[in-house]
Amino acid sequence: MVNFNGELLFEEKVKLSIENRGFKYGDSIFETIKVVNQKVVFWEDHYFRLMASMRMLRMKIPMKFTLEFLEQEILKTVAVQDQSSSFRVRLNVFRKDGGLYTPLTNEINYLIDVKANTYQIKKNYKIDVFKDFYNYSGLLSTIKTNNRMLNTLASIYAKENNLDNCILINENKGVVEVTNGNIFIVKNTVVKTPALTEGCIKGVVRNKVIEILQKNQDYTLEETSISPFEIQKADEVFITNAIIGIQPVSNYKKKVFTTKLSERISSNLKILEVTTA
Repeated sequence: MVNFNGELLFEEKVKLSIENRGFKYGDSIFETIKVVNQKVVFWEDHYFRLMASMRMLRMKIPMKFTLEFLEQEILKTVAVQDQSSSFRVRLNVFRKDGGLYTPLTNEINYLIDVKANTYQIKKNYKIDVFKDFYNYSGLLSTIKTNNRMLNTLASIYAKENNLDNCILINENKGVVEVTNGNIFIVKNTVVKTPALTEGCIKGVVRNKVIEILQKNQDYTLEETSISPFEIQKADEVFITNAIIGIQPVSNYKKKVFTTKLSERISSNLKILEVTTA
């Protein structure tokens, strides 16, 4: 079952109009959230990112959209699913129907879709650069809108070339992120991740990893521009997102990476998931 504006419905009963603005214009944003043992992981971070995104896109935030209200709506939807200890939740917010490029209203609808989380960390994980199109830098690219055509094309490219993921680059040929998350590279004691100004999503787990690294005196963290050539010279590369946590990368072209730091951070992240859920 799914949650449409607070009402629990079987998927086949949900009626979205052909005037749906998420469908016609990509006028929609979403959060992908992990729920483990009836606890919403890093919920405050997701909530405040959602609120900031709605404000930036001039969506009208309903008075009832409090931290507590949306958390209960998520848990209400999780409670009617088949039994599982871990779930992948997609909270979609989209402007109400009507208008062309200019909407008739800034009021919104919301939809909560829940699936069992079956992702397993992969031991052999290969990536490469997707060069056909760019992820343009700028603040709008940091928001999780429904316009994911670049991610879709890069994912198809990855599948066609027996890769697990692709690196997206911006108009300056700088590394931005991968198709489904943020990216970190490690060289000696320096850890780099693309700055938000490069166009990467302001990832919740990205922020948690940054916090972990800033407390570790053995490593220096840099949010900066990264050339794809730096990846080939790196000792270690890993990917982050809300569902997988940390996925170490084993191969980039002919380069083979270690996984020492990513395994350490993954352990720290799991502790945070439990203590801050």
